[in-house]
Amino acid sequence: MEGLGLLVILFCFGLAGGIVGKIKGSSFLVWFGVSFCVPFLGLVAALLYRYDTLEPRRRCPTCGKLLKVHHALCTRCGSDLSYPDPHELLPSESEAHERARAAGG
Repeated sequence: MEGLGLLVILFCFGLAGGIVGKIKGSSFLVWFGVSFCVPFLGLVAALLYRYDTLEPRRRCPTCGKLLKVHHALCTRCGSDLSYPDPHELLPSESEAHERARAAGG
């Protein structure tokens, strides 16, 4: 019975970490696993993790895929990416959604 209680606690921490990670634009399964394996610290790490939807984006000069600024390698074509000039940055996903909502409504 004690083992079942521990599994329930681990599952709850995993679920909480996964939900927080998903809200911040990251993978639910990754944060579920981290928070399940390292219960308290995993949840704290998920809470302190950056919001991926707030990261500015840029286009890969080779294939044109939209990438976050912090990516050093294109996930589509494998091109090495240097940090872009400020005029090359595109708005974040959140800003793009807000602009589209304002223009449409």
